[in-house]
Amino acid sequence: MDASDNRNNHTTKRKRDNYDGDDTSAVANGGVDFSLLEEIEKSHNSIEALDLKTLKKLVLSFERRLKDNIAARLKYPDQPEKFADSEVELHEEIEKLKILAGAPELYPDLVNLNVIPSILDLLVHDNTDIAIDVVGLLQDLTDEDVLDENDEFGVVLVDCLIENNVLESLVQNLLRLSESDADEVAAVYSTLSTIENLIEVKPAVAEMVCERTKLMRWIVGKIKVREFDSNKQYASEILAILLQSSAANQKRLGQMNGVDVVLQAVAMYKSRDPRSLDEEEMVENLFDCLCCLLMPVENKEKFLKAEGVELMIIIMNQKKLCYGSAIRALDFAMTNYPAACERFVDVMGLKTAFPAFMGKIPTSKNKKRSKEELEERLISLVASLFGGVLKGSRRERLLSKFVENEFEKIDRLMELYMRYSNRVKEESERLDDIELDDLEMDEDEKYNRKLESGLYSLQLIAVILGHLWTSEHPRIRARIELLLKQQKLTKNDVKNVLQEYHDNIGDLDGPDEKEKAQAKIQKFITAFADSR
Repeated sequence: MDASDNRNNHTTKRKRDNYDGDDTSAVANGGVDFSLLEEIEKSHNSIEALDLKTLKKLVLSFERRLKDNIAARLKYPDQPEKFADSEVELHEEIEKLKILAGAPELYPDLVNLNVIPSILDLLVHDNTDIAIDVVGLLQDLTDEDVLDENDEFGVVLVDCLIENNVLESLVQNLLRLSESDADEVAAVYSTLSTIENLIEVKPAVAEMVCERTKLMRWIVGKIKVREFDSNKQYASEILAILLQSSAANQKRLGQMNGVDVVLQAVAMYKSRDPRSLDEEEMVENLFDCLCCLLMPVENKEKFLKAEGVELMIIIMNQKKLCYGSAIRALDFAMTNYPAACERFVDVMGLKTAFPAFMGKIPTSKNKKRSKEELEERLISLVASLFGGVLKGSRRERLLSKFVENEFEKIDRLMELYMRYSNRVKEESERLDDIELDDLEMDEDEKYNRKLESGLYSLQLIAVILGHLWTSEHPRIRARIELLLKQQKLTKNDVKNVLQEYHDNIGDLDGPDEKEKAQAKIQKFITAFADSR
């Protein structure tokens, strides 16, 4: 998402609202307003001259106007006309402070002048317009273009903002903004943008803002609204950012009925496509949220109870734009979760998934998801099915898919095996060449590069072949042997792929889980080694 369009529109709008003169001078000068050009030139000069002395003047002037406004409000609490002028002047001083975005090297000085608490206090000012001005100021000061190459200055500012409760104040103000007022709608966008900027500088803010404020609850409320607008789109993007690297946030949203809310939001698109590119992006964000939500096992349970598996199959059957996203969500739901795999088989998911596994994917409707990415998701999904459906009639139904139509699924599996195997081989040779050029690379980096080139999918295909082989179905075994022979391969080649997989299984889920996972793969390695 490019937030700059909305930011610039908001800034222009506020300036246009405050402009109360006529534009006859512009007309008289052939459409050029020289007074405006002079103002621009002055502002450019002031940016060039911005130093500590200028900063102190700006801060002093702001604090005077703030003091005047507080005094006027205290003296005439029930007579707005008596403090209106002081508010206009305060607005102008806040606007002047935006010039500091042009000199982030002065941020430590801004912090040392102890003006940040006074600025943040205005986020809860009785006049919402003043609070909106401050949101705009914070957005400008923390803009990623400003801080991109000035991380050290950004961290100083962001740390100070957080110490002075910027997150609580921003969200408190957000909760009072009206969706029926154009300026306040723009301020909603600016608030979300500021929070995103803060996370960019300090990733820990993603959890802080959810722990300390009601931001997540506000976003859930926004996503529940059926009508599409740019702030709903941005809310979905911020939610994805909050969830993508935080298990705590994933669990928190799950406890807030978040799985059901996101499912209801994507269900609107099961039989219709988004009407615009922006709406399409929002739907993609919602599926990103859903996939993040499906990381903790307790949320997988909620997904199952909310009939998420059934909804994803319906979406796939409709073959609309969300087709590929539904496959991705199912892959997350079924990974290491047998209950979802069993449900998938029970609700005729095999009938939906295997045509896609065979390559029948409606690509014209899935520009965002390449055919290759969907192929990798489907390989993972089939591997999860074999890992989750271990016995009984469900297992028989799964195995029968690889027998029907003259073993076409095994043929497809071997076709995929060869393609990914060749790709990994090419990457391995390339990495060897790099080492010959005296560019050292450790084994972990080499392994990760191979994973990126397709090794993980190759390993999963080998796992599926392991499940098929250990089923001891004589015709399945005969077909695998025939296809290996045709490709001038042996069972030993598959065993070697499985061995590398076995040796590199991590202990992210604890030593016990690692041992279990390795034991499963060892079973396949042994089966391929023992067979003649």
